[in-house]
Amino acid sequence: MRIPQHIAIIMDGNGRWAKARGLNRSMGHQEGVEAVRRITTACSNMGVKYLTLYTFSTENWNRPAPEVAALMQLILEAMEEEIFMKNNVRMRVIGDLSRVPENVLASIRHCEQRTSTNTGMTMVIALSYSSKWEITEAVRQIAREAAEGTRTIESIDETTIDRHLATSFMPDPDLLIRTGGELRLSNYLLWQLAYAEFYFTDTLWPDFDEPHLQAAIEEYNNRERRYGKTSEQVAE
Repeated sequence: MRIPQHIAIIMDGNGRWAKARGLNRSMGHQEGVEAVRRITTACSNMGVKYLTLYTFSTENWNRPAPEVAALMQLILEAMEEEIFMKNNVRMRVIGDLSRVPENVLASIRHCEQRTSTNTGMTMVIALSYSSKWEITEAVRQIAREAAEGTRTIESIDETTIDRHLATSFMPDPDLLIRTGGELRLSNYLLWQLAYAEFYFTDTLWPDFDEPHLQAAIEEYNNRERRYGKTSEQVAE
């Protein structure tokens, strides 16, 4: 099979998974962390180069305070080095980290530093992230450069925007997976997903495992990626 170079995932369904079992929502998030560990290992073994996980959106700050606190604690606990070091995985974080608690931020920075020399897959955690926030920040940076005279308006093109996004260090996703049965992007990587293949599944994130991942990649292999060209042009 062709293995996608970059897989992006919207991990949806933790709360519904817990509710169906009569459990607190936090239990669903805990099981979701276990799914992250499974899929990180599976993707690394398959040869995926980048795995980007939508962990916590800027809109998630509007959830009840106890749930937000529980999520932050889970993120803190998930920053254990074993999963990264065992799989030679580098960890990176993108998002508006100004609202993230200091202890969580310190753990993130420590994990980024400790894994910075790992040469295998890069796992990117989208934390306190939204695509509209990211694009707005990029526009501000470019406008500031223009105002300072270090850039002309005419020099601004798609590459300029790419280089000012939080994701500038990695290629755009080849495959987007969304679990939980919803059919929307939820303000996630809107610029970067322009030509990605989309795969939606009803499977809730805590139940998502390697066979589900393989099914998504098999479906990806059945797609013809044309990037606006005709089938005949792609075949040439």
